[in-house]
Amino acid sequence: TVYPPICFPGKLKCCSLRPLTFFLITVLLVFFGMGVLSPRISMLETKSEGEGEATRKPTEMQVVKLPRMLYPQPMVMTPSRKDVLVLTPWLAPIVWEGTFNIDILNEQFRLQNVTVGLTVFAIKKYVVFLKLFLETAEQHFMVGHRVHYYVFTDRPADVPSVALGEGRRLVVLEVPGAARWQDISMSRMQMISDFCERRFRREVDFLMCVDVDMRFSDHVGVEILSPLFGTLHPGFYRAARQAFTYERRPQSQAYIPRDQGDFYYLGGFFGGSVAEVQRLTKSCHQAMMADRANGIEAVWHDESHLNRYLLDHKPTKVLSPEYLWDEQLLGRPAVMRKLRFMAVPKNHQQIRN
Repeated sequence: TVYPPICFPGKLKCCSLRPLTFFLITVLLVFFGMGVLSPRISMLETKSEGEGEATRKPTEMQVVKLPRMLYPQPMVMTPSRKDVLVLTPWLAPIVWEGTFNIDILNEQFRLQNVTVGLTVFAIKKYVVFLKLFLETAEQHFMVGHRVHYYVFTDRPADVPSVALGEGRRLVVLEVPGAARWQDISMSRMQMISDFCERRFRREVDFLMCVDVDMRFSDHVGVEILSPLFGTLHPGFYRAARQAFTYERRPQSQAYIPRDQGDFYYLGGFFGGSVAEVQRLTKSCHQAMMADRANGIEAVWHDESHLNRYLLDHKPTKVLSPEYLWDEQLLGRPAVMRKLRFMAVPKNHQQIRN
């Protein structure tokens, strides 16, 4: 390109060389940047045969190819559900059927290559629930993902043999029983906390803690995964906070005043990352030990302490009552489009005895 000379009045010399100088500097910078400042270009080049070492592909970078997915566009002005609350005041999603696309979520968590741990306590005669629990988990829980079932029991010989899918394993952890079912329930927090440190942190990415006297009846998958989640109690999801059965005695570490509280979370389904679950269980165990030293026991034991913890440490995701329901007691309201994890009909007193 030929630039016309640019002259200014009162100047003895023209400035016609300035654009040409700028052009040459630009060319040099581009050339220099491609050769020196962009090491990716030379790193990705492959040598031709006969040049130095044998021809090889670069190993420094991993190319991730996502499948082409087709799904309806999310519409900003159209809420996924209008009949239920889908977001907490601290911006944690509340998971209901119709609020997520499981295909998108499955692809995202497969890219992360996650392994999910599921802890369950089968102490004394509660071991009778294990077979149905594990068989239905194989049908509905984290299908297509790696799963470790951790069964805490005082009767390892009575753990049933259940066929497991690829990438899924059963680990039996022998632990002592206890005289009272309340002590069994409360000891879970200590045992889970201890095993988080001893092995869970090295073996799984997320950890779920659930009751054994249940069965999976529909899909429960990666939509629940989050750093910390709790599950709405099916008996209180419509109730005002004043009606929640929190621990109301100020002497207890689980105490929650009547003018406080977000939701009432049940003790039979909580979880998150291993690190967060360890913090939760350790804190609840320490609070229960403090109560014991003061001669008090929270009204609903570990569940009361769980609610105190989740009030102070807001969960990053909340599961709707779809994720633990008792159809025999509560029927099936219209808002429950799916019943995913359900109580097994039983005689509690007979089992405890």
